[in-house]
Amino acid sequence: MTEAEEKMPEGQNAARTVEEIIANTNIADIYRACKQLDGVVRRTKLIESEYFSELAENTVLIKPENLQKTGSFKLRGAYNRISQLTKEQKDKGIITASAGNHAQGVAYAARELGVHAVICMPATTPILKVEATRAYGVEVVLHGDTFDDAAAKAQELTAEHGYIYIHPFNDLEVLLGQGTTAMEIVDECKDADCILVPIGGGGFASGVALATKSLNPNIFVYGVEPEGAPCMDASFKAGKAVSLESVDTVADGCAVKTPGNLTFAFCRKYLDGIITVSEMEIMSALLSLIEKHKLIAEGAGVLSLAALTKLPFKHKKVVAIVSGGNIDISTISALIDKAIIARGREFCFSVPLPDKPGQLLAIASILARLNANVIHLDHNQAMVTDSFKKVMLGVTVETNGPEHIQRIVEAMKAEGYDITKVY
Repeated sequence: MTEAEEKMPEGQNAARTVEEIIANTNIADIYRACKQLDGVVRRTKLIESEYFSELAENTVLIKPENLQKTGSFKLRGAYNRISQLTKEQKDKGIITASAGNHAQGVAYAARELGVHAVICMPATTPILKVEATRAYGVEVVLHGDTFDDAAAKAQELTAEHGYIYIHPFNDLEVLLGQGTTAMEIVDECKDADCILVPIGGGGFASGVALATKSLNPNIFVYGVEPEGAPCMDASFKAGKAVSLESVDTVADGCAVKTPGNLTFAFCRKYLDGIITVSEMEIMSALLSLIEKHKLIAEGAGVLSLAALTKLPFKHKKVVAIVSGGNIDISTISALIDKAIIARGREFCFSVPLPDKPGQLLAIASILARLNANVIHLDHNQAMVTDSFKKVMLGVTVETNGPEHIQRIVEAMKAEGYDITKVY
């Protein structure tokens, strides 16, 4: 963690240590944030999910923050922080670093509050998030490949121009704003047993866990991280905030190498544990949310749904927060395709055939008999190099799962065809 990241945010917390902040932060601070955001954020209503309930063997309710203004929960923390700046601070202008959702939250708040804002984003940020941020009238600076690279650039510009830096997670007022999500959950579902919240840098999990445990310490709160970017999990294991060497995940909103020292302390005090989920589990959850609920979310947004089958209990009431829905069409198409393949709902194979009439019909007949719908064929003579009398046929079919694929493989083998699975 850099020296700049270790410092507490400018303002009322600047001279306080992490320990002092935690010791003096309570439910009254969350209520204050709720009042600050009244009429600003959308109160997203819980959605009970029969599909995810059956899958998890718990009663599952979805908190759809992907339907929030700006498309994610991040507006809560950004607006709460910026609205409390002094006039002198607002006149300096503000700056932040973000992989996308915090950027839009800051941009929206800056526009509504009349503050000049500069947003530093990784150059790898999906174009949808970049353009959506620019649409609020802020200056966007693209730099580096990760959030940490963009954060370094923001610190450089802060030193150069005297901007007020709005940290995306390691800030008390930001995490208090995020905590208002939990206030809504508990108010609407007083008998909740567990809340699942995604973790990137830890601001969301800190606020949600603080608010939840302050209202009802008997509600379990689990943070969820992608296996490709488990910075908080690694920090828990090390006993202090540590940095990952690299991050690689489809949950780009959680691709953070280093959690905040403040958020680490809050998470360590209030979270009941951390669950990590694989890339395939994330993509599968995304596909299920789209198919079963007709809701669009981003990779980071469905982390809580991906963790539902990993909870250490059954027959409880679980609220899974879908944190954001800002995803571009090309990305969501690629994720859906991968999820479909992972579930065995699409099967691609190649098979060498004698170069004579009737062979394609024979393959098609086997597939038709097994109710496998052909969606693509590639008949290529040049791919068979060991014989001029053979061609290579590539076939892609729609399937009903791994067992269906296995029946196709066995049927082809029984008919004397030596197939090779492509995916």
